[in-house]
Amino acid sequence: MPRSSFFAAVVCLGALLTGSLSAADDAALAAVKAADAARVKAMQAPTKEALEAVLSDDLNYAHSSGVVDTKASLIDLVLSGKTKYLGFSYESQNFSFPAPGIALMHGRVNLKVGKGSEVSDLAMSYLAVWKEEKGQWKFLAWQSCKLPPAEAPAK
Repeated sequence: MPRSSFFAAVVCLGALLTGSLSAADDAALAAVKAADAARVKAMQAPTKEALEAVLSDDLNYAHSSGVVDTKASLIDLVLSGKTKYLGFSYESQNFSFPAPGIALMHGRVNLKVGKGSEVSDLAMSYLAVWKEEKGQWKFLAWQSCKLPPAEAPAK
């Protein structure tokens, strides 16, 4: 096979493989985004069934306060009404797929959280981990950090 034909074959094969990986990544990205939308909805209007459906049994949810919840303790916390997620707005959502069946999501989010009679508006950075379990994307981990308030521009 002439060198130019071999090179052309390698380029074509690379293009085919890149295209199929991109299509797989696009499908995974759409599925993870849908799973996250279901998680946000379940946290804002909680039912045990909705939360159990989206949270991994191995959940590790580290709040910005340092408190860490498991799946059971997070469900209890949200269903009890001790913590209410009243608003949830992403400033940025970035995704990567570092290994098969694992998705990392990170960025910034603005939360409105109610605890008792207090309501807090929180600007946070976060890292979330999603894991594909039995064909479903499950929320495996969350770590967040409060961001300082934005400074007013100098006059």
